[in-house]
Order: sequence, then C-alpha cells, then structure tokens
Amino acid sequence: MTGSATLHREGEVWTISLARPDKRNALSSPLVDELSDFVQRAPAEGAKVLVFQGEGRNFSAGFDFSDVEQQTEGDLVLRFVRLEMLLQAIGSSPCLTVALAHGRTFGAGVDIVASCRQRYATADSSFRMPGLKFGLVLGTRRFGEIVGRERATALQEEAATFDAPRALQMAFLHGVVEQAEWPAVVERARATAAALPEWSRNALYEVLSSREADTDLAWLVRSAVRPGLKQRIADYLRPQEK
Repeated sequence: MTGSATLHREGEVWTISLARPDKRNALSSPLVDELSDFVQRAPAEGAKVLVFQGEGRNFSAGFDFSDVEQQTEGDLVLRFVRLEMLLQAIGSSPCLTVALAHGRTFGAGVDIVASCRQRYATADSSFRMPGLKFGLVLGTRRFGEIVGRERATALQEEAATFDAPRALQMAFLHGVVEQAEWPAVVERARATAAALPEWSRNALYEVLSSREADTDLAWLVRSAVRPGLKQRIADYLRPQEK
C-alpha cells in the first residue's frame, strides 16, 4: 500500500481514513484502490461497522485531477469506473457504513458520504457536486434518492454549494457533530450494528437496497466515454486556475 489511506481496527469497528492531507484527500487511483480493498475485506474479516473520515482540513476534494494531462481518455474512463465500483461496494456493504465529514467536500468525496448509511459532518462542512459541469454522471441517482429528485436537480444544475445546516435540513446528513463527539457517534453505530443478528442485518440492507447498480454504472460509462472527456475536464478546471 502507498499510505494514501489508513486503517484502524478496534474489534468489529474499522475506521478508514483518507490520508492525503497535502492533496486535500483527493481520490487518486492508489487511494481508490486502497479504499476498495478495505471495503471488500471488512465483512470477511469480522467488521460490522465501517467508518470513513479524512485527515487534515477536509474530508475529500473529490477526483484527483492533478495528472489528467498525462493520462489517455481510456485511462480516465477506467478511473471513473473504479470509483463507481467503490461507491457501489460501500453502498452494498453488509457492514453499517458511517461517514464523518469535515471541511470542504467536493464531487466524488460527496459521493462517498452519500454511499454511507449514516452521514455526519461538522458545522463548518460544505458540499458541492460539480461532475455534470464536465458531463459526468456519477452519484446523481444516489444523491437524488436521499434528498429528493427536485432538490437534487436544482443543486446539480447549478453545481451549488450547500452547507451542513442545509444538508441536515434536507436529510443528506443525519447529524451535525463536532469531531470531539465522533467517538460517541461511532459507539452508537457499534450498538446499532449489534442490535440485530448478522443474517437479519444483511437481509434488511438487501431488501431495502435500490438495486440500481447496473443502471448507475451504465450512466457513468455512457457519460464518460463521450468523445472529448479530457477537453471537458480542462474547460471545467480552467476557471478555477485563474
């Protein structure tokens, strides 16, 4: 492993930290691969709770665009596919998944939060999903399922930033909790995960799942393989560089 993610195991609770604070925990290929590995291993190795958090000033700046110019469009499509597969693995995990966000969280970072069954953030948190600015459909249906179609449409048409109080009001978050209180959140999650036998908890998650994984992947691929992906990304990034 490259050290871009860390794992702390405490009994049945696994805490996964995005550990690229100098890059605002942007999701590079190695980081996505490490996260995917942890998520896949967790249930087989006895984890019942998976906690996601970020080191440094924020949870995640989303997709890592730093080396886009050195990659082919095919490389980028594969990276987005692997990212979608990570989101699906989190969303379908038999573990109780908990997101603990802080600071500015962008794009695919928001998607990781949205993939978790319990979602908390500090009062200074903010969220933005700009993927459609460069024509990428990633996490769109999942976000709409949480906050409602009309609200999701309005927020993503404008790539609007929303803060923690608004995220709580529209049920994207389950609570606004400062970092000092995170251990208590994790302990409650541990108790919740232990309240049902493993088979019953797995059945509950499976029965209530939306079963739209193939549709989500198809839309992601359809949006990513359109010609001109690198140019669309460059056009999106250019105003931010000024």
